[in-house]
Amino acid sequence: MVSLTRAFLVSSAFLVLGSSLLCADEATITRARAYLGSEVDLAAVRSLLFKGDLTVVERKGGTPIAAKLEIAFQKPDRQLITATAPDKIETTALNGYEAWQREIDPANPSTPRLGLLGREPIKRLRANTFENLSFYRGIECVGGRIEERGSAKVDGVDCVKLAFIHAADVVFIRSFDRATGRLVQTETDNGGVIREEGEILSGGLRFPKRTVTTNTLPDGSVRTISITFSEVIVNPVLPDELFVIPAQMP
Repeated sequence: MVSLTRAFLVSSAFLVLGSSLLCADEATITRARAYLGSEVDLAAVRSLLFKGDLTVVERKGGTPIAAKLEIAFQKPDRQLITATAPDKIETTALNGYEAWQREIDPANPSTPRLGLLGREPIKRLRANTFENLSFYRGIECVGGRIEERGSAKVDGVDCVKLAFIHAADVVFIRSFDRATGRLVQTETDNGGVIREEGEILSGGLRFPKRTVTTNTLPDGSVRTISITFSEVIVNPVLPDELFVIPAQMP
């Protein structure tokens, strides 16, 4: 079975995502932030909790894999993803420069599997956490940069393309509606294409109601990852122990 939380991470550029400009068009970022909410409401965000449903289809006509999904982000560098399916509960967590993953079989919860994640997954988790809490500003503070990638037509919309670069292999290329600042499409360094649908209003901010990510696999088939959110909570209280490597297994 596909790793459910890894499937989420493939599509993890979705949400609000953000960084800052060095040489790129500041007006584009200003419009994009204004589309999401006011500067006061954006600055007030310290943590986010998303709840919804995850569906993964490995290839056209394939059997969908479904799970309940919760994703928590907390400044500056904490993330927790929990995917609950009938046959397993999978949790991935980031706590600063440490990250871990645990799998539990609901039929036999006394023998979970716990593993520590290495440098590359941690790098991606840290970038993803920063992106979802920064709303397009501040990437230079974590060693990244933004590059202009010109103009593009996406679904008939005149867009400005900006590449948010955390590392050579951690890049989010975003197409923003030139007129409104709306995020129309995100492309990732691993070939994923992410679209957003609908919206949820919470804490004075706009969040997507649904995201759809497509990836072409090595065998040429297409994986589709859909996440439909039922709730977004701004500034939830998230206890420290949620993110810490478990000292004792259940």
